[in-house]
Amino acid sequence: MNQEHSGSGDPAKSLELLWRRRPQPTRGPKPALTVDGIVAAARKVADAEGLSAMSMRRVADELGVGAMTLYRYFPGKGELLDVMLDRVYGELPRRVVRGDWRARLEEVARENRELYLRHPWLLQIAISRPPLGPNVMAKYEWELTAVEGIGLTDIEMDATVALVNGYVHGAVRTAVEARQVIQRSGMTDKEWWLAHVPHLDRIGDLEKFPLSARVGTAVGNEFDASYDSEHAFEYGLERLLDGVSALVANRSAPQG
Repeated sequence: MNQEHSGSGDPAKSLELLWRRRPQPTRGPKPALTVDGIVAAARKVADAEGLSAMSMRRVADELGVGAMTLYRYFPGKGELLDVMLDRVYGELPRRVVRGDWRARLEEVARENRELYLRHPWLLQIAISRPPLGPNVMAKYEWELTAVEGIGLTDIEMDATVALVNGYVHGAVRTAVEARQVIQRSGMTDKEWWLAHVPHLDRIGDLEKFPLSARVGTAVGNEFDASYDSEHAFEYGLERLLDGVSALVANRSAPQG
């Protein structure tokens, strides 16, 4: 996947757009477009064609205007990307989940996963410098609420949220790549394996790899494939939260 970087535009311009603080023209003809309309068109292109196709010219074509028209609203692609990212994060429900911290963190993980699956182009954006828009801030606040008051330090709270988000990002990337392989090849995983089975006896000696043969057969029988993204995600999430649980238990254990 090609990689873009959030926060690559002019910070002042991005923040004006993110927080709707950019001055509106008081003279001249009424603007033909709106910031929200441009962002919606850019998201439509990215959802359908991928982020690499989302250029200022391509978005202008989607809106039926000349490319230079967009520069009246956005200085460049960097600022547009920042606003796109923030608007997409606004889709997270950020509901308060009843139950313990584990249930809340599971909700955080699953909602983020669904967001990535709806908008796979999010995986192409490096966010080490996130756009500090209202939805980015609200997302972080919601995620921290899941671990507030469970005995972690502020640094550990931040690290735990980052750990969950990092896990989701990696797990979803694998799932999206698996989907793309099916779309591009026109062949399901089961069909791919069945096409290889008649040839395996000629090239492989299963007696040399007894564990691989046994475990691989068990997985294939269970999922009709060598990999199931839903099972892998849930299994990995449970193991990750087991680790957080051990840390929380250590914090609450009597000292001395």
